[in-house]
Amino acid sequence: MHAKLNMKTCAKLPLGALGVLCFLLPAFTEPAPAPRKAAADPSVTAALCQVVYPLDQSPEEGYRYMFLGNGFFVNNQGYVVTAAHLLSSFRYGGEPYILVGPPQGPARMLEAPIVAADWDHDVAVLRAKPNPFQNDKNIGFLALSADTLAPGADVVSESLIPPDEKDAHTSAPPREDFSQGEVIDYQFYRDRGDSEQQLLLFDRDVVPGQSGSPLVSTGTHAVVGVVVGRWLHPTVAPSGPESGHVTVSPGAALRIHYAIGLLEQSHVQWDMASKPPEVAAAPQQADGSTVPVPLSLVGVPYPPQALFGGEVTLDAEVGTGGKLDDIRVVSGAAPFLDVALGAAKTWTFVPARTDGQVVSSRIGIVFQFAQSFLPRVTPNLDQPTGPLPNVANSSALPVTTVQPDYPPNSLAEGSVILYGLVDAQGQLTSLSALHSVPSLTTSAEDAVRQWRFASGLRDGAPAESAVVVVTTFRRVTGHLSREP
Repeated sequence: MHAKLNMKTCAKLPLGALGVLCFLLPAFTEPAPAPRKAAADPSVTAALCQVVYPLDQSPEEGYRYMFLGNGFFVNNQGYVVTAAHLLSSFRYGGEPYILVGPPQGPARMLEAPIVAADWDHDVAVLRAKPNPFQNDKNIGFLALSADTLAPGADVVSESLIPPDEKDAHTSAPPREDFSQGEVIDYQFYRDRGDSEQQLLLFDRDVVPGQSGSPLVSTGTHAVVGVVVGRWLHPTVAPSGPESGHVTVSPGAALRIHYAIGLLEQSHVQWDMASKPPEVAAAPQQADGSTVPVPLSLVGVPYPPQALFGGEVTLDAEVGTGGKLDDIRVVSGAAPFLDVALGAAKTWTFVPARTDGQVVSSRIGIVFQFAQSFLPRVTPNLDQPTGPLPNVANSSALPVTTVQPDYPPNSLAEGSVILYGLVDAQGQLTSLSALHSVPSLTTSAEDAVRQWRFASGLRDGAPAESAVVVVTTFRRVTGHLSREP
């Protein structure tokens, strides 16, 4: 941590990871050492804007302003995504502004009121007024990608920072900070409240003022995260080209998943870099209708206080807006239920269709927290033995589940997310991995294929239904064998 960083918020990470995330705001001190430079991507630069608050104006220096951080455009309607913690002073009144224009100037200051904010997951959406895209052909926007990049994947980050944060004014062009690095790992983090955030850690230093900047995949040229700070704990790359390499205080970016959910909830259009196979070819039923398919999902952490494994089963409605509206808790208890509901409420789907019209539809969701250090659990009969009572519409629900084996010689942990279809006879007809964890996915798939389901109901009649299964593994701990 920089010795003179005097505007920061740090919080300890639960889950036993002994990590601290430092949210980086303007330090109002001498610039930190610059990150490793590379050739800047003009398309990224064109989409950047500075999030500011105007102070006063003079003929010589233009607007003087308080610099808060960065943001980036996600469409040509003037919508901007940024980190919510930059806007904490506007939570109960006032509004931020943004500076737009090329780094060389001249910069224009525009009102940018908060359209929506998810304070629990640290993401916010602003909208520039007036829309700068109407008169400026040099401004661009970035596509978003909900893909989970593998460790070792190349990413770039870019931001605009005034040369003097203590006396920032529009007549002085900002400096461009651009760095190229690699994905290290993913970590869950809890700042305040009960909501977990999933962070993408990358092997580059993040300096004050970069919060709110986009983290872009060099493979898809789409945003995969929003830079929020530094992970103040040495991190070891679990796999990839840098496997075993230790990075001290890597950069931390909030998964773009949370911004996608907020944009969908606010009915703001955004550009997807590439559609997942399940979305590109939504399964059609015999009558031509479709079931809801996942658009952006994240897994869950394994509760650190849990001594044994557990399961949570939900019967949820995917509304016409693609979010989970009516969530029925079929089974599950603390501490697993809390993290399961917290994750599910952030998920986004492509809603079902009937006769070409978007409709609400129910989907089954199971969170399975695999027991890693005891022998495999035999079929679990604590689940419901048929459709939910007294309901005309329900999702397919498991009546028998099997826990996966933790693969021998594996040190991996995390969530494997599977998406399947259960027909009107209760048979699992398809199963695909939305999120894989090397060495764990096959074990999770093999276990789910042994499950038995009760079919879903539509207007009281058996019907095909989609299911999502999230299997979270906890790393097997070592055992001591004492010699006689």
